[in-house]
Amino acid sequence: MSGERSRGLPHSGALRPGIRTFKPRRSRITRRAEAALVTRTDLVIPWSDAPLAFRDHWGAGIPVVVEIGCGDGRATLGMAQEDPGIGVWAVDVHTPGLGTLLADVTDADITNVRVSEGDALAILETMVPPHSLAGVRSFFPDPWPKARHHKRRLVQPAILDLVRSRLQVGGFWHLATDWQEYADAMAECFDAERHWSGGIVERPADRPVTHYESRALREGRTITDLIYRTVA
Repeated sequence: MSGERSRGLPHSGALRPGIRTFKPRRSRITRRAEAALVTRTDLVIPWSDAPLAFRDHWGAGIPVVVEIGCGDGRATLGMAQEDPGIGVWAVDVHTPGLGTLLADVTDADITNVRVSEGDALAILETMVPPHSLAGVRSFFPDPWPKARHHKRRLVQPAILDLVRSRLQVGGFWHLATDWQEYADAMAECFDAERHWSGGIVERPADRPVTHYESRALREGRTITDLIYRTVA
C-alpha cells in the first residue's frame, strides 16, 4: 500500500471529474507504521471492482461502519475497542495514518478493524453493496472554507444520495466539525433532504478526541457533532 498507488485508484462519479473532497498530503512515515503496513496485510482491503462480501472480513451478521477519513486512527481505535461487536472499515488517502492505525490495532489486539487506502467515495460507490452499512462516520472533514471550494465539501446533495444508497434504512451518518459555518451548511443540506432525519447533537461520550480536534480546542474553536439517520 502506498500513497502513489492511492492516487491511481478510481474516483467517485458522484462529483464532476477532477473534483476531490480531500487534499493529498505528504508526510514522513514512521518505521513502526511502515512495518505494520508490511506485516498486517491481513487487515488491508485492497481495491476491487466488485462489491465486498462483509462476512469474509468480519463474519456473518456483523454490522459494518465505514469511516471516511480516519486520520491517524485515534478515534477509530477507541470506538472499535468500545464496541467490538461492529466491523469498522477505515478509509483514507493518507498512508502514514493508516500504518499508524494498523500498528495501534496490532498492539491493542483489536480484531474488528480493516483499512483501505483510496477515495472513500469511490469505495462506497463500487465496493459497498447497496443498503448494507449500519453507519458512516466522518470526523473533521476538510471544511473547504473558501466559497469557490465549496464544491469539494463532503456534505453536498450528490454525496448524501450516495451515502444513503449504501446505508440500511435507519443507518446513521455521524459527522463532527470545528467550523461553525460548515456545521450550519451541513445541517441545511441534510434538512433539505426528506430521506434524512436528525441534526446537531451533544458530543457523544463514546467519541474519542482526535488529534485534529485537540488542536482545534487549543485554538478555541467550537466542536459540533451531527448525527442523521436514513428514513424510508
